[in-house]
Amino acid sequence: MNVTPCLGLIERAQAIAPLIAREADDIERGRKLTAPVVSALIENGLYRALLPQSLGGAEAAIEVFMQMQEEIAKADASTAWCLGQCSVCAMIAASLDHDIAREIFDTPPGILAWGAIAHEARAVEGGYRVTARWDFASGSRQASWLGAHVRIVGADGTPRKNADGSPEVRTILFPVASAVLHDVWQAIGLAGTGTDSYEVSDLFIPERFTAFRDVPSALRETGPLYRIGTGSTFSLGFAAVSLGVARATLDAAIALSRAKHQSLAASAMRDNHAVQGLIGRTEGDLRAARTYLYATANAMWHDLCATGQFSPAHRSAVRLAATWTIHQSAKVVDAAYHMAGATAVFRSNPFERRFRDMHAIAQQIQARDTHYEDVGKAILAEGR
Repeated sequence: MNVTPCLGLIERAQAIAPLIAREADDIERGRKLTAPVVSALIENGLYRALLPQSLGGAEAAIEVFMQMQEEIAKADASTAWCLGQCSVCAMIAASLDHDIAREIFDTPPGILAWGAIAHEARAVEGGYRVTARWDFASGSRQASWLGAHVRIVGADGTPRKNADGSPEVRTILFPVASAVLHDVWQAIGLAGTGTDSYEVSDLFIPERFTAFRDVPSALRETGPLYRIGTGSTFSLGFAAVSLGVARATLDAAIALSRAKHQSLAASAMRDNHAVQGLIGRTEGDLRAARTYLYATANAMWHDLCATGQFSPAHRSAVRLAATWTIHQSAKVVDAAYHMAGATAVFRSNPFERRFRDMHAIAQQIQARDTHYEDVGKAILAEGR
């Protein structure tokens, strides 16, 4: 990396966005990020946005990370999704011994990816053994290391418990060469993310290559970023991706409306009152969603920096804002797509891929309707 890691993440994202936009078709066809895009992300330090400063990372404030994601998503959603996934995975470094973290993140390309929590690892002398397969490993095709979140069982098969009685869950880390990757990501959108499955068989994981994820008492870093944890950081980062996709799609519809003449009328689309009104309302919806998301993130960050605590109230607020923002972004994309008419269905125009990408985003865990139920339950419990 040939740049100062803690400065200019947003500006660097903007600078490489034209390259990413030019590569977007190849990313879609190849179903993975292209070599020029991966190189640009690495050389500009974007994968290290959330890595601790003590390890040469940027340890960026949450708003900076979100804006970086938003800028990349305007160029290509798959690139932004992979970057966001792997950047947040790098937060596990805050719970690792520095020598182990450097082995993972300072050996090129220094990219970690992981999938959903699943399966068990058996405790053995010096570490753990595991045979399992995990899904949804976005960014795994660029990664040099993989991780997995597993429940721990003792040598006799008895599940280990935390002090509060909950299952002990650890994140295990291993070189990508230790796993078999399965090419399963044939999806409606986010085609370039390579969100594949990966499998290991009787793999030994030394104790030092494991960590407790999102457990404050296990942190070795004191920065406020790591108090947020990966779950809420994923939420904010992927909501920012949805904003970037929505912004680019609406901008494309605005550009089309300025230039296009309707087939049955001599007037330009820009002079159509219905189009004008739709653009105005949709622009308002997008600005409102973005303002709400960033206001929530900034309020949380301010309190976190002042108190050192990521409160349940802020966790709930982040979840609500991120979920609602993704849903609003999908509505913006839908409006822009329909506004474009038949033009939108052609692959040569900047609508149909973003339409598919946005609806793939809206199907992910970060956009589940059940999040509203969780927030509503918390609101109703207040004052008991």
